[in-house]
Amino acid sequence: MNQTSLICGSLAIDVIMQYEGRFGDTLLADQLHKVNVSFLVPTMRTEFGGCSGNIAYNLKLLGGDPRIVGVMGQDCAPYLERLQKLGIPTQNILIKKDAYNAQCFVTADSDNNQINAFHPGAMSFAHENNIEDAGPARLAIISPDGHLGMLKHADDLQRLNIPFIFDPGQQMPMFTPEQLISFIDKATYVTCNDYEIELLVDRTGLTLADIAHRLEALIVTRGEKGSQIYTKGTSIDIPAVQADAVLDPTGCGDAYRAGLLYGLTHDLGWETTGRLASLLGAIKIAHKGAQNHVLTKEEIAARFEKAFGYRYE
Repeated sequence: MNQTSLICGSLAIDVIMQYEGRFGDTLLADQLHKVNVSFLVPTMRTEFGGCSGNIAYNLKLLGGDPRIVGVMGQDCAPYLERLQKLGIPTQNILIKKDAYNAQCFVTADSDNNQINAFHPGAMSFAHENNIEDAGPARLAIISPDGHLGMLKHADDLQRLNIPFIFDPGQQMPMFTPEQLISFIDKATYVTCNDYEIELLVDRTGLTLADIAHRLEALIVTRGEKGSQIYTKGTSIDIPAVQADAVLDPTGCGDAYRAGLLYGLTHDLGWETTGRLASLLGAIKIAHKGAQNHVLTKEEIAARFEKAFGYRYE
């Protein structure tokens, strides 16, 4: 059975900085209309990232079959070499020689809140990368990418009858209410964190129940409170997994989404799929960087059994 997952989304270099204080102690609620602040960041590191890269990395750890549909720029060589060494196909990554890789500048505070600045670079040409060229797939995910590309990929996946997860993430403000509703209607699943679902409800005018009714499942992550899966008129509560440490939230959502893709393409059922996704997020947060946790699929299975008392394989 074809278990390939098409991973549509950004491929980026993350520049991650740590602020030792709390943003809330510096940002005054009644002065946000004239913000002029500077945060001292004693540590800085550069990491491979981007939503599609992060999702594919985690899915490969699980033993899944990711195929990235993304765009990179003239400075792509180190990232392409890394993906190839990991055994992740790169032939459906479009290279734009007149652009640079997307880059995300992340500043996190002591409460793990983040302020990000993102340069889209080559990602802006995502609409030039054709889904058809990636071949058949069991499932796809549209994660944050160039907004024209996200629109085109949704149309193409619907036309090709490939079910997909819509993961609007930080790109949600780029779309009109009508476009967001169209995404929901074309998608098979939608996943958001607790902030994003409130924004999606506000922008579309749909209730959470309305959104869930239009889908096979709506998945909402709620950080340390776990996650909820709304499907077939019911709500499934997925517990959070205790992390070994809380070092870096960057990429935790992408790790969770890799668990969703693996569970759906391997018919694990929603309870197990959600728990596997939760475990991946907990594993990721205990490591700095979005792609620096190194485990075999056997080690992940053992961690799952320890956390939940049964094996998912």
